[in-house]
Amino acid sequence: MPDAPLVLRLSGITKRFGPLVANDAIDLELRRGEILALLGENGAGKTTLMNILFGHYVADEGAVEVAGPDGALAPLPPGSPHAALAAGIGMVHQHFTLAENLTGLDNIMLGTEPVFRLGRRIGAARRKVEAVMRDSGLTVDLDVQVSRLTVGERQRVEILKALYRDARILVLDEPTAVLTPTEADGLFATIRSLAAGGLAVIFISHKLGEVLAVSHRIAVLRGGKKVGEMPTASADRRKIAELMVGRDVPVSRRTPRAPGAALLELDRVSVGGDHRRALEEATLAIAESEIVGIAGVSGNGQAALAALVAGLAKPAGGTMRLYGAPVARHDPRSFARMGIARIPEDRHHDGVVGAMTVAENVALEEIREPAFQRGGFLRFAAFRARAIKAIRDYDVRCQGPDAPARLLSGGNIQKLILARVLDRNPRLILANQPTRGLDIGAQTEVQRRLLAARESGAGVLLISEDLDELMTLSDRIAVIYAGRLSEALPADGIDRGTLGMMMAGHVEEKAA
Repeated sequence: MPDAPLVLRLSGITKRFGPLVANDAIDLELRRGEILALLGENGAGKTTLMNILFGHYVADEGAVEVAGPDGALAPLPPGSPHAALAAGIGMVHQHFTLAENLTGLDNIMLGTEPVFRLGRRIGAARRKVEAVMRDSGLTVDLDVQVSRLTVGERQRVEILKALYRDARILVLDEPTAVLTPTEADGLFATIRSLAAGGLAVIFISHKLGEVLAVSHRIAVLRGGKKVGEMPTASADRRKIAELMVGRDVPVSRRTPRAPGAALLELDRVSVGGDHRRALEEATLAIAESEIVGIAGVSGNGQAALAALVAGLAKPAGGTMRLYGAPVARHDPRSFARMGIARIPEDRHHDGVVGAMTVAENVALEEIREPAFQRGGFLRFAAFRARAIKAIRDYDVRCQGPDAPARLLSGGNIQKLILARVLDRNPRLILANQPTRGLDIGAQTEVQRRLLAARESGAGVLLISEDLDELMTLSDRIAVIYAGRLSEALPADGIDRGTLGMMMAGHVEEKAA
């Protein structure tokens, strides 16, 4: 690999946004057939660097050089996605950019045909795509609407789009965020096969296990600078984590603890709605001092389960009990008063009000309490005092209690939500994708807080697509598939392979 020809060179890339230096004189090289993992905390500069490579941003300083068909490096015109595509750079974003009402073939061909051509050359395009599928091992039904494809099949379409355009450099941004373990393993096999055929890959991920499994070399960004680079063969999780955050990162692990009294009990509960929100006859129990994890691919009923526990949805059938009594009133305000804390899946849309200040967001769920209002008038001094404490205790990095919440990074918004809900000493916590998209430092802090709540006697419903997180934190794990919930099994007695098969709907509950 070190002797392979260079296909990409970034030299002295610097990008400023006002006083913020997002990229600071970054040098990076990529060779033919190499898989380079690019790591860094949220805000480290990874996305900015890739946007410069793909032409969405223009660097203030530095240059990008890409190898042409003859192998010689040539400057890439800045600020031109069209030039990047023409130079053989393809990018697969974490959130797919597919037209769901079109077929896979139509999506692959989009943007590749002249606007004023009479007729479409579908036959030639199909033959080329089929040849790409044979060479890459990626298979998908080209004639099925994308809306009917699985998540893994949609990702294959995204990669085929790039390969159809003769990409020689492929950037994958968090490619396994919504895949089952089985689908992720298949993707890794495909990436290795493509690299063996000469494709150069930049692999961006927060999951250190994946990085160590699939990459040849690792580059780490911190604070906009490249702070380290190493062969994967000589790397380990601790070394990478320390480079990413600049300090030792303690590992969060649960200790054995006997569960207490039942807090939440679902007995054959159903929730109506479309296929993404339906829940069918779910049975589940969560006790004091227990974390119950829910594994599953996004869109299999997690939204319905979360809405039910948050008070946003009512059962269409079955019985729901809280603290031993049937629930009489299903609404978020009543549930919050009953000691249910909610960490929502979409922290930006459902977790905070971006236009409101940090102080106002911290007090949102207690705004009717005497501590924050008197005689119908809000006590803003109490808001600020609570926010100052939250900023200090949870290390929320912001410009102060009066800063708009929209200015905070994803990790700091999550810390703000944790401060709001955990400082009230809740009895039951709904943690819906609590570390999705967060860097290793922020992930560790969130996980530590959840384990501390468990130690203090709280019960936690942990909905996550990260199996490492589920197996590290959960006492028991259930799998949700097509709206149906499996029995919650002890986490210490279940393996990743079985979980992955259950998530894909291939193993019946009893087989676990």
